[in-house]
Amino acid sequence: MRITVEYWRQNGPKDKGHFESHQLDNVDGNASFLEMLDVLNQELFAKGVEPVAFDSDCREGICGMCGIVINGDPHGPHRTTTCQLHMRSFQDGDTITLEPWRSAGFPVIKDLIVDRSALDRIIQAGGYVSVNTGAAPDAHATPAPKVEADRAFEAAVCVGCGACVAACPNGSAMLFTAAKVAHLGLLPQGKVEQRDRVVNMLSQLDDEGFGGCTNTGACASVCPKEIPFEFISMLNRDLLKSLHYEARPRGKGIAAGMAAAKA
Repeated sequence: MRITVEYWRQNGPKDKGHFESHQLDNVDGNASFLEMLDVLNQELFAKGVEPVAFDSDCREGICGMCGIVINGDPHGPHRTTTCQLHMRSFQDGDTITLEPWRSAGFPVIKDLIVDRSALDRIIQAGGYVSVNTGAAPDAHATPAPKVEADRAFEAAVCVGCGACVAACPNGSAMLFTAAKVAHLGLLPQGKVEQRDRVVNMLSQLDDEGFGGCTNTGACASVCPKEIPFEFISMLNRDLLKSLHYEARPRGKGIAAGMAAAKA
């Protein structure tokens, strides 16, 4: 089939950026979207034009490296990663518009590649558990209820692709942060640092320049790993508990703490 690709060109975060266009003939409908971009770059290179920069790694929907806004939708028309999208999802004669993720927290490096290291710094702020090193503990030494373990795994499948940020009208990374907080906080090993974790990770979220969450739900609707929107509610509850704990009087016993809570 024949398609026209309109792709974003930008040499860096300070560059204004613009769209360019190229027509591709005989596109294989069974090709993946990234394979189509490879063909596009081969044709551009043959014409002496600089190839379009885009991000990818495993191309198996696992690593979260790929990420392009396709016709206004993060990762394209289906709820999957860009690398798992196939050209049979489009029609002969279609025009496909490609843009990078849009958020103040994701400065453009080049063309369709953005700097997503802000997500790494959010994880570094609290997305870990501190454990003693040495011999491995017995598997049954710390029992984990199956319901909570299942919920933790549901959150842990987040690959950090950033589609939730790109879909959010405020460019918020709240769903990503909520998933990273939940998958540790639901397990016994993560409850020790739970209060500090939620405060530190949300503080880092604000410092990175992401927008605030207004509960539109757009993030969950495009998440390729189907992270539930309710994890954001869990995050907000954990934050309130943490702030309430920090505000309690110290050194005055449980009765004083309970009195302050009722007040």
